[in-house]
Amino acid sequence: MRSIRWIGLLALYVGAQVVALLLAEPFRVAGLTSTSNPQSVTAPLEIIVIIVVAPLAILFLARRQGGLSALRHLILIGIAASLDITLYATFSVLGPGLILLPPHAAEIVIDPALILSSIVSASLYLALLMEPQWYIIDLVGFLAAGSLIAILGISFAILPAFILLIALLVYDAIAVYGTKHMVSLAEVVTDMKLPILMVMPGSAGYDYPSAPNLRKVREQPPEERDALFMGLGDVVIPGTMVVSAFIWLPVHPTVLGIGGNVWAALGALLGSLVGYAVLMRIVLRGNAQAGLPFLNGGALLGYIVAFVLVYRSLGLGLTPAF
Repeated sequence: MRSIRWIGLLALYVGAQVVALLLAEPFRVAGLTSTSNPQSVTAPLEIIVIIVVAPLAILFLARRQGGLSALRHLILIGIAASLDITLYATFSVLGPGLILLPPHAAEIVIDPALILSSIVSASLYLALLMEPQWYIIDLVGFLAAGSLIAILGISFAILPAFILLIALLVYDAIAVYGTKHMVSLAEVVTDMKLPILMVMPGSAGYDYPSAPNLRKVREQPPEERDALFMGLGDVVIPGTMVVSAFIWLPVHPTVLGIGGNVWAALGALLGSLVGYAVLMRIVLRGNAQAGLPFLNGGALLGYIVAFVLVYRSLGLGLTPAF
């Protein structure tokens, strides 16, 4: 049962990276970057500030009278709106364009991508609101992760991506092992049943809405726990390095007919998977762990090894002309 859980989380993790790689170029063409200058070393600062401040704001509001319910609705609306935007961009690429309705002289058009994205995002919002079972949580988290990875990867070139991963690696370690407020945040999120944590139970019949909160789960022996949890940020942040390498590095030189950028992206992904394996080995012992030191560290090391082997340079692509 325990192996099924970590393999399930692994599938979600890898699947989100693959989706992000598929969406990266269409998103870049559509102009969905979060910054106007992806080469700027200050580009990640806004994201870093948001990631540092948001948990503190959530914890503050959750302790207020009625704050937990209001916060849950606010976050769900934000998630639905974000999904609507990213799904619209995805469906615009994959589906048909605008359809001109007869009579054509009236110039009345419908946008299938807009209609479909609105239906899907509204349906997922209602599902999360009424019956947030673990598979709904994971579906929304998976869709959000794939889109966010793609957007961050096209928004940050190699050096800004390095800065983002290193800064959040350090922050995650401090927030989990030092201040421990990230552990408190995880408890709040499980109480609200939000897709900020991915949930992987040992059986399909696991009832997430009625499951005990994370604090009680951590009091149980590891072998008696019904589910494993993984923060959405643990999927998104290391994936930024994967997509950044794919988008911002030159294709040449090629190895075995595959572009250097693809090899570097695969190196980052494989490195993060090594970090994932180490992380899961420790997590299965029963203690809360900071994921980003393992995942970001693995992604960075994997990228560095792949870059040096393929491009035969110690510049690591940190400047546009390396």
